[in-house]
Amino acid sequence: MKKNLVKICSVSLSVILLMFLFTMCKGDKNKKEDMNKVFKEFVANLEAKVIPLHKESALAYFNAAISGKEEDFAKSAEFEIQMSKIFANKEDFATLKKIKESGQVTDELLARQLDVLYNAYLGNQIDEKKLEEMIQLQTEIEKKYNNFRAIVGKDSLTDNQIEEVLSTSTDTRKLKDVWMAHKKIGSLVADDIKKLVKMRNEAAVSLGFKNYHEMSLKLSEQDPTEIEKLFDELDNLTANVFVQLKSEIDEYLAKRYKIKKEELMPWHYQNRFFQEAPKIYTLDLDKYYKNKDVVELTKNYYASIGLPIDDMLAKSDLFEKPGKNQHAFCIDIDKQGDVRVLCNIKNNSMWMNTMLHEFGHAIYDKHIDINLPFFLRDPAHTFTTEAIAMMFGRMYSNPAWIKDNVGISEQEKQKISEESRKILKLEQIVLSRWAQVMYRFEKSMYENPDQDLNKLWWDLVEKYQLLKRPEGRNEPDWASKIHIASSPCYYHNYLLGELLASQLNNYIVKNIIKADNIYEQSFTGNKEVGKYLIEKVFAPGSRYHWNVMIEQATGEKLTPKYYAEQFVN
Repeated sequence: MKKNLVKICSVSLSVILLMFLFTMCKGDKNKKEDMNKVFKEFVANLEAKVIPLHKESALAYFNAAISGKEEDFAKSAEFEIQMSKIFANKEDFATLKKIKESGQVTDELLARQLDVLYNAYLGNQIDEKKLEEMIQLQTEIEKKYNNFRAIVGKDSLTDNQIEEVLSTSTDTRKLKDVWMAHKKIGSLVADDIKKLVKMRNEAAVSLGFKNYHEMSLKLSEQDPTEIEKLFDELDNLTANVFVQLKSEIDEYLAKRYKIKKEELMPWHYQNRFFQEAPKIYTLDLDKYYKNKDVVELTKNYYASIGLPIDDMLAKSDLFEKPGKNQHAFCIDIDKQGDVRVLCNIKNNSMWMNTMLHEFGHAIYDKHIDINLPFFLRDPAHTFTTEAIAMMFGRMYSNPAWIKDNVGISEQEKQKISEESRKILKLEQIVLSRWAQVMYRFEKSMYENPDQDLNKLWWDLVEKYQLLKRPEGRNEPDWASKIHIASSPCYYHNYLLGELLASQLNNYIVKNIIKADNIYEQSFTGNKEVGKYLIEKVFAPGSRYHWNVMIEQATGEKLTPKYYAEQFVN
């Protein structure tokens, strides 16, 4: 009897234990379901606030960039402040942090939104007053850039006019005067930029980062150590070929200006920062576009590959106006198809490049899957949209593209083939060295904003661009580059974009077009190219980490080997 009683008690205990475990598992399941529900409700409430404000903010920014008016900039800043305050909400962030730390959001789309929103909130968890002051200060700085015109004698010059003088004049005195006049914007904004840098650093440190540069990379899902390693690798890849090309450049320019190579100064390199390749070859690409309509060429080309842009052109602002932003950008107004471009077009090769580039951004934004959650309707990364813009921007000097779209003969195409390839190689290597300057300057500036930034700038320019600093010059020339203020810690993405552009070009040529020659493919008339880009690159938006998207689209993670194959080897 005793033995049986023990057996019955054991069975009873086992049943109770199983029931307890079942209850616990069921409780965990309900808890998991509840946490998913909590996050879904969080996202729905956030969308209700952000979606209308995003549209108003984007429209205000676009309008301010066109008008340059005080009241439009004030309106734009106010919307930006409102948006930042949403993501600065401490209670919301605490809720988000709790959800993330629970590890119970397992649905793929929900989990991805959680990662994206957590980073967005984390970057705004600073004092609201400080955040507002930063936005106001950045807006004031951008307004100064927008309204600045270089004064040379009695002439007030736009950036387009400055570039024209630097690229066409052979009068050394005039070149120096224009270059110096443009650099005066630096002294007007330098103190404000340094103040803004310190404010950004304070914000980053308060969130547990070393500085703003580190924070910017990490919150955009980039590993600072990996980025530095990649830039070191690219430095090693391009250093020797740049020395050779720089010697060619100097030899050509010395003859052009009738001076010794040792007398060449920064104003002799045909643009404000030596970020674009001087025209050292005899091929004049401007002649192909001088009597053409670059807007029409852009429209017809994108239509031919199954990516029409008529709707976006209708809402864009493409020509110069007083007070208007003198640069170029693309903006997605509502993440529902209203995408616009700002340019200051002239019918020349530079603006052909720019139009293809900016509408490369535009087609990416336009074709992100509208059925994705709102917070995933962005490119996989800022450099992945740069890659598309750059891949298409390169076409302006591609002889096959010029033949297919501008209408030159096959004989002319063959005639310019070798030099056009040299031009593109020169452009890429020059840009690569310039990107080294920008990346390393900003990294060092945020690590120590109290150092001699004027000296740092010219030390880097001398090292990576092999330019000679003007004797005795101690001016904030670094501050004449608008990106340092308005697009901080961004420039390295241009070079990453170039790497991916070469990787995508290689894949399209080998697998879509099924050709061997990676250099002279224009894609013109091939709608399969557009279909591939929509399905594999555009539509996924930021559904996946950028390197996952790249691997799914090309079969490999991001690699510099195709860039090296195209421009270095």
